[in-house]
Amino acid sequence: MKFPLTSALESTARVRVRYAETDRMGVVYYANYLVWFEVGRAEWFRETGSTYRQLETEGTILPVIGVHCEYRSSLRYDDEVRIRARATLLSPARLRFDYDILREGEAEPAATGWTEHCGVGPDGKPARLPHLVRGLFA
Repeated sequence: MKFPLTSALESTARVRVRYAETDRMGVVYYANYLVWFEVGRAEWFRETGSTYRQLETEGTILPVIGVHCEYRSSLRYDDEVRIRARATLLSPARLRFDYDILREGEAEPAATGWTEHCGVGPDGKPARLPHLVRGLFA
């Protein structure tokens, strides 16, 4: 098997910007995009027929080991936002998610980014991703 392998699945989640997610200027505070990345990841897993909770119950944790976000345009209170997520298997133990954060009705992302994760077992040590995850990248 040659890496990286990209999954054909792309998920979309939707959120509406809450007032508490904005700063004094009325713009979404930058750290909230990382929260939305998590929303996108969780939805991606749901659409595969699995959940983060199931992975953790079965003994695999996926901590974030790297993150990047590029902000292109401002989102504001009450905007409807789409979170697109795609996944790439980097190795038997590492996984990357790519994200587009889009204002509803717009084609160009307001932000793009990625998170990288490694499989960790119950003992806190690096571990191979379970077959449940690796099998999504055939």
